[in-house]
Amino acid sequence: MEELLSLLKQNARLSNEQLAVMLGDTPESIAKKIEEYEKKGIIKGYSVILNDEVVSKDTVTAFIELKVTPKRDYGFDDLARTVMMYDEVESVALISGDYDLAVTVSGESLKNIALFVAERLSTIDGVLSTATHFVLKRYKEKGIFIEKEVVDERSFISP
Repeated sequence: MEELLSLLKQNARLSNEQLAVMLGDTPESIAKKIEEYEKKGIIKGYSVILNDEVVSKDTVTAFIELKVTPKRDYGFDDLARTVMMYDEVESVALISGDYDLAVTVSGESLKNIALFVAERLSTIDGVLSTATHFVLKRYKEKGIFIEKEVVDERSFISP
C-alpha cells in the first residue's frame, strides 16, 4: 500500500500500466487498489502544482495564524470548519505553538487578503488574534521544485 501511495504522491499522472511495471503488478490490480483508496477516503483528490509567477503574477498567497478559543464540546473542529468554508481558504490545520490554526489563503492582491483577514476571519466568534505572513516566493511545493533545479557545482572540486 505505502509504495503505491508514495508513487502517486510523487506523480499522480503515472498510468496504471506504468505503476504496474514499477510495482511488479497488473494494471487491473493497480486500478482496483486506487479505486479502493478513493472509496475509503485515503486518496482525497488530485491536484496540480503551478508556478504562480509564470501563470498569474497577480495571485497572492498568505499563511495566516489564528489564536482561538475552542468551543465547548467541539474543541477546535467547529472553528476550523467555519474557516475552511470560505472560498479564499486553501488549507486549514491545527498546529502547536503560540497559535492554534494555520490557514493558507490566496487572493488577487495584498489588500484583498488583508481585508479578508480584517473583515471575515478576525470577526469570527472565538478568534482572539491573527498573524498574517505573505508568501514572497515559493521554491518547493509538495516535494516539487517550482523553478528549474539548480545544481551546486561548488561540490565538484577535484584535488
